[in-house]
Amino acid sequence: MQQVPAVEIDGVTLSQSLAVIQYIDETRSGPRLLPADPKKRAQVRMISDMIASGIQPLQNLHVIQKIGAEKVQWSQYFINRGFQALEPILKQTAGKYCVGDEISMADICLVPQVFNAERFKVDVGQYPTIQRLNQTLLEIEAFKESHPSCQPDTPPDLRA
Repeated sequence: MQQVPAVEIDGVTLSQSLAVIQYIDETRSGPRLLPADPKKRAQVRMISDMIASGIQPLQNLHVIQKIGAEKVQWSQYFINRGFQALEPILKQTAGKYCVGDEISMADICLVPQVFNAERFKVDVGQYPTIQRLNQTLLEIEAFKESHPSCQPDTPPDLRA
């Protein structure tokens, strides 16, 4: 589909964020990105899917180019719609992070989506749980280094 991310790892090329994250989680040592508890794991997957499949694709460059002059309003509408659904879920599942007190795949999905929201001038203050989680995550070095504003292909006006 000529989309990012695509990664070559262990002799296979994988695309789609959630597939890449889950493969890394299943094949590498280190902190788990999917909790052992089945209920928490399902919550992480639900939140990740809401963001990666329900909110984010509507701001992909290819989609935005097709929308034309209405791209900001389009993006704001779909981000707000997604965040309105996500906020009450996160109020129930969040501890320090999206699901409890351990970083998960959901947190990895949340930060870039909040960046998109800010990029399209969505008032993230309307979503206090989302805003708090994002601020907490951005205090972590790995999230700072991997932030969308720090990527080589980030347009100059969006760079950190």
